[in-house]
Formats: sequence, C-alpha cells, structure tokens
Amino acid sequence: MTYIVTENCIKCKYMDCIEVCPVDCFYEGENMLVIHPDECIDCGVCEPECPAEAIKPDTEPGLEQWLQINTDLSKTWPNITQKKPEPPDAKEYDGMEGKYEKFFSANPGDGD
Repeated sequence: MTYIVTENCIKCKYMDCIEVCPVDCFYEGENMLVIHPDECIDCGVCEPECPAEAIKPDTEPGLEQWLQINTDLSKTWPNITQKKPEPPDAKEYDGMEGKYEKFFSANPGDGD
C-alpha cells in the first residue's frame, strides 16, 4: 500500500502534508501535488493533515487512475519539502466536482 494524492488537491494545493512527511516523497505540479509511490513508506501521517481530504490509500477502490498519475508525474515534477502558501482561491475549489477535466495541468511546479 501507498498513499496518493487525488483530484481534490487540484487548485487547492494546501501543502500541510509536506511538513509532516518523514521521507520527502511529495512532488509539486503547477496546481497540485503528487506522492511518489515507491518512496512513500505508508506511514499515513500526511492523510489527516490534508484540509482538502485529497490524500487516500491506494487500496481504496476506484483510485487506479490517481495511482498512475502520482507514479508518472512524481518522476518528472520537482521534489518539494517545505510548505508554501496555498493559492488565494483554494477554498473556492475545495470539494468542486470535475476538477480533473476542467483544471488539471501536467506542468511542473517550482519545487524547493
């Protein structure tokens, strides 16, 4: 099992999870984060820290697409180990349906 970042992170990107990760397995995209599944040690400390509840164990049904997205993008996006401010409009997007189709970006973020 590993933890993965799912759709609700898109355009929210709160980053509270980054501060608690003991192995620095988060990677930053333009408008969301991902977890490198091979680096994640399955400790679970990030899951309750996510205000958007976007971090889930990959054993939950229906998350195969998100496991693949986390796997692929963590190989090309820069590592991030320090929290940055969330987007000013993050709360407007928290819980919104269909964010992947409307807003997903495969562009990398800045990282550390």
